[in-house]
Amino acid sequence: MIRHIVFFTAASSSNLEPILDGLALLTKIPHARRLEVAQNRRSDLASKEVDVVVYGEFDTDAELAAYKAHPLYQEAIKRVRPLRELRLAADYEITTARAPLAENSRH
Repeated sequence: MIRHIVFFTAASSSNLEPILDGLALLTKIPHARRLEVAQNRRSDLASKEVDVVVYGEFDTDAELAAYKAHPLYQEAIKRVRPLRELRLAADYEITTARAPLAENSRH
């Protein structure tokens, strides 16, 4: 499974709602196992730059590629790009993530 995480910073605070609305289009694309769009709570004192987070889970590279090729993805880009200042994206395969073993994570 692939995790897809994208961070956005609004060019202006007045752009925040239109960015959230534009990115919400992504939740209608059928290729993701899970897709969420949320406003950052800004609870981390060391990092206040991120305004919006997109979090997705995809079973295969093909599904992630189909998601990015979908017309609603293109529409979201069209709406959001002029309103944002920063966009940072990362994709990783969960089998390569360094994480505790399931039985150890409960302790």
